[in-house]
Amino acid sequence: MPRTPINLPEHIEYLSILNEHAEVDTSLEPALTPENLKTLYRYMLLTRRLDERMLNMQRQGRLSTFAQTFGHEAISLGAAFAINKDDWLVPYYREMAGMLYRGWPPENFLLYWNGFEEGSVAPPGVNDLPFCVPIASQLPHAAGLGLAIKIKKEKKVVLAFFGDGASSEGDCHEAMNFATVLNAPVVFICLNNQYAISVPINHQMKAETIAQKALAYGIDGIRVDGNDILAVYTATKEAVERARNGGGPTLIEALTYRLAPHTTADDPKRYRSEEEVAVWQKREPLIRFKKYLYNKNILSHTEEEKLEAEINLEIKNAVEKAELRAQDKELVDPLHIFDYLYAELTPSLQKQRQELADYLEYKRGSGY
Repeated sequence: MPRTPINLPEHIEYLSILNEHAEVDTSLEPALTPENLKTLYRYMLLTRRLDERMLNMQRQGRLSTFAQTFGHEAISLGAAFAINKDDWLVPYYREMAGMLYRGWPPENFLLYWNGFEEGSVAPPGVNDLPFCVPIASQLPHAAGLGLAIKIKKEKKVVLAFFGDGASSEGDCHEAMNFATVLNAPVVFICLNNQYAISVPINHQMKAETIAQKALAYGIDGIRVDGNDILAVYTATKEAVERARNGGGPTLIEALTYRLAPHTTADDPKRYRSEEEVAVWQKREPLIRFKKYLYNKNILSHTEEEKLEAEINLEIKNAVEKAELRAQDKELVDPLHIFDYLYAELTPSLQKQRQELADYLEYKRGSGY
C-alpha cells in the first residue's frame, strides 16, 4: 500500500497582547476591571520587592540559598488569577507571585527558604501544594489530583507549573500522558526561561517550541509571551474553562527569561553573556505592565508611592515574624527530623533517634 499522510493540526499559536513597549492589542485585551488590574500590579510588585529583600537577606547570611522569581511574576500570577479559590495550584519553585495572591503569607516563603518545612503549610482553605524542588516530580501529583476531581465529578481544575528543564524528565511525559488519556482537568504551564540551570534550551531539545509537544498528546497547546501578564491570563482562562467543561488538559508554554541566577548559589556569567541578559531585561514583565497602567490612567505616581510604602511595611512585618518564629525551640529541635516520616518509627530509626538525643544531651552537658 502507498504511503498516506496523517492529518494533524497545522500550527501552534503564539499569543502576545502587551508588548515590551507597553503597546496593547486592543482586539485581544481581556475584560479586566481597573480594580483587577490594580490587584495584579500589587501582587507583581509585592513579589518583586519580597524577592529583592530575600536576596539581601541571603547575602547577609539571614536566609539560605533560594530560587529567585525575578522576571517570572507574570506567569504564575496571570495564571492564578484565572482560577477559582477552590481550584488546585501545583507549583514548582518560582510561583511565589501566584501563591501570594492565593493567600500565602510572605513569612512562609522566608521560613521555607531558611530550611523550615513549616513554611510549606498552605493557609486554611487554600488548595495549593507546597513548593517542589525535585524536578518534575510534582506533575504526577497534579495528574492524580485531576483524576480525583474527575472521579468525584467536581467542577474544579488543576494548574500545574514546571520549567523547561522539567519537560525533559520522564515524570513530565508520564503525567501529561496520564492526564490526557484520562481526560483529567489539568492545565500544564511550562515556564520556559530558556535555561535548565546552565543548559540552554537548544541543547535540551530539537523542537521549535515546547508547546508543540501538545500535538503528540492530542491536546490543545499554545505558546504565550511569559512577560505579558495579559496574555498569560487570557490563555490560562481559555484553558481553564475548557478543562472545567470536560475538554481535558492543555499545555501552555510561557516564554520568558531567567534574569537572575538559577539560585543564589549559581554564577550564570559562566555560561551566558551579559549582552543576552541585557536584551531580555528590556522585556521584563513588571515595567511594561506599570507603563500599561499609567497609559490607561489606572495608576498614578501618588498611588504607586503609597503602594510601595504599604508593601515595604508588609515585608518588614513578615521578616520579623519569620525570624521570630525561626527561634522557636520546636522548629529548631533536630529530633523533629524523625517525627513526621512514619506513623510509627521503625526499630532502626528509634535507635538512631536515641543516639542523636544522647549526643545532643552530651553536647549540652559539655557546654557547647
